[in-house]
Amino acid sequence: MTGLDRIDLALLGALQNDARLSNKELAGKAGLAPSSTLGRIQRLRAAGVLRGAHAEVDPTALGIGLEALVFIRMVSHSQQQSDPFRDHLLAQPEVTTFWYVGGEDDVLLHVMVKDARHLHDLLQSRIASRSEVDRVRTEIVFEHVRKPALPSYVEPR
Repeated sequence: MTGLDRIDLALLGALQNDARLSNKELAGKAGLAPSSTLGRIQRLRAAGVLRGAHAEVDPTALGIGLEALVFIRMVSHSQQQSDPFRDHLLAQPEVTTFWYVGGEDDVLLHVMVKDARHLHDLLQSRIASRSEVDRVRTEIVFEHVRKPALPSYVEPR
């Protein structure tokens, strides 16, 4: 969707900061009537700009004690291998985010596990042992902060 104006961007920014805002609260932030705000939100959803709302959960409250980034270099880049491998990785409950990237590695995963033993088992038994994998490199995450705001360079059209 092209043609997002300053009001669309204000609504998107407000929702990224707090997806629980009511339509009335959003209208106040955007300087619109609630009915106009609702119409804009529906248009942004229909156009695929606004793809959902998410609850942020504290991983430690669920017994998750370790997060890691897993970099994978694949043996081959054929779609016949990469699609089933992507599906396999996304089926792993520890994998929270999947990126297919360019550069030295081909896949980057964000994983959440109970502890170092859990990470080792995941890597050994369900990732590195796969025939599609040439190399696996892991980086431990010490801090993970999600920045919800739209980038400042996004300008209304």
